Amino acid sequence: MRLDGMRVGVLAAEGVEDLEYWCTVMRLREEGARVTSVGMARGAVRGKNGLEVYVETLAADVTEASFDALVVPGGWAPDKLRRYPEVTGLVAAVHAAGKPLAIICHGGLIAISAGIVRGVRATGSRGIRDDLVNAGAIWVDDAAFCDREIAWGRVVDDIPAFLRQTVDLFAAHRGVAG
Repeated sequence: MRLDGMRVGVLAAEGVEDLEYWCTVMRLREEGARVTSVGMARGAVRGKNGLEVYVETLAADVTEASFDALVVPGGWAPDKLRRYPEVTGLVAAVHAAGKPLAIICHGGLIAISAGIVRGVRATGSRGIRDDLVNAGAIWVDDAAFCDREIAWGRVVDDIPAFLRQTVDLFAAHRGVAG
């Protein structure tokens, strides 16, 4: 298992893109990662398409030292979560520590609010293309790739490519970060 023992946080809130959340969580667990859902309120939330996600830990109760890597799924949740300094601060701190991030679809909204996209190649849903570009990112319309310790994924259809990039990036940091 390539990620055996890695501590990975996955951001979640009401309206998270179900497949981007659940496929990622299952794939990371399959590789041996210890995955924790992080949000602004503990308990069950409904994904964009109706699947339930249980938020285990509050963003206010963790720091970058709590995780070896962090995942930011898309859906409607990023637009809600980006409003909280506990969330954007966590993303910025993980990035500043050189730990890997994986961001897909509308998850880039949180990266923008965390101030980590300037000069970085980025992708996501076409709906946030202008937001990324206006924040200084270099838009790339590819399914998935890595740039500066961030694995980027475009949309739900690109989850397999996104997860290959994510697992490779996280595995490269296993035992290094944290």
